[in-house]
Amino acid sequence: MKGRVEHLTLPGGLRLEYEERGDPDGVPVLLLHGVTDSRRSWDPVLPHLPPSIRAIALSQRGHGDSDRPGGGYAIEDLAGDAAAAIDALGLGSAVVVGHSMGGWVAQRLAIDHPERVIAALLAAAPGAPREDAEFSAFLEEMSMLPGPVDDALAREFQLGTTERELPEEMLDLFVAESLKVPSHLWRVLFRGFLDIDLYEELESAEPPALLVWGDRDALVARAQQDRLMEAIPRARLAVYEGTGHAVHWEEPQRFAAQLAAFALSQGRSRMMSSSESSGRSKRALTA
Repeated sequence: MKGRVEHLTLPGGLRLEYEERGDPDGVPVLLLHGVTDSRRSWDPVLPHLPPSIRAIALSQRGHGDSDRPGGGYAIEDLAGDAAAAIDALGLGSAVVVGHSMGGWVAQRLAIDHPERVIAALLAAAPGAPREDAEFSAFLEEMSMLPGPVDDALAREFQLGTTERELPEEMLDLFVAESLKVPSHLWRVLFRGFLDIDLYEELESAEPPALLVWGDRDALVARAQQDRLMEAIPRARLAVYEGTGHAVHWEEPQRFAAQLAAFALSQGRSRMMSSSESSGRSKRALTA
């Protein structure tokens, strides 16, 4: 069953495309895609989520069929958009799931707006590029693309994120979504990644985190996952063997099951905490 695809308008007029599925009263889950992807990045996962999850797959600014303003593509800006989207959708707070670039956005959101983040699932999330020479060199190369991004380059990029072969139709879809992102934005986005380093700020992050990483990830090394584990106070790591950077494409059913279990457990914990807090307040009033 497909969800409904709509646009929401943020303060300031920015319009972002999103797809929503599941029970409107279910545990809210905000899904943030990687660079040059879109809400369609979550197509393999969404059908496997239970109705008790209110899943919202967002196309971030410059991506998919969302608006492409002239600026505002730093991770801080994207996190601000995500916080505004949570407000615009009336979620209050959500379990935030971020893949790759979306993992950075989720980290920034947890730092800047912890009250809006119940918990974070970080899939193939990078750490600080300057601490990984190979990753940093890749970002440098992508930030200096000499000309227009064509089908061949977008296909090579997407193939580089996978270890296992994807169905041809799925790969074609992801390539087509990448080609919606203007060439100059590819350069702007990748250039903006180079100096990201959130480790110190993450040490005071409140929301719990689940890291999901494939041990054949050709972009984000295990060392970056270990550094994130050290930095985030309440974090644990799930390793998918034989899987590349796009863990949610290569093992969508497993990923969906893990996401659902994590989101539902964190949602119940939040509800219990709220109930206990309310009970204490009532007892105090009647004491």
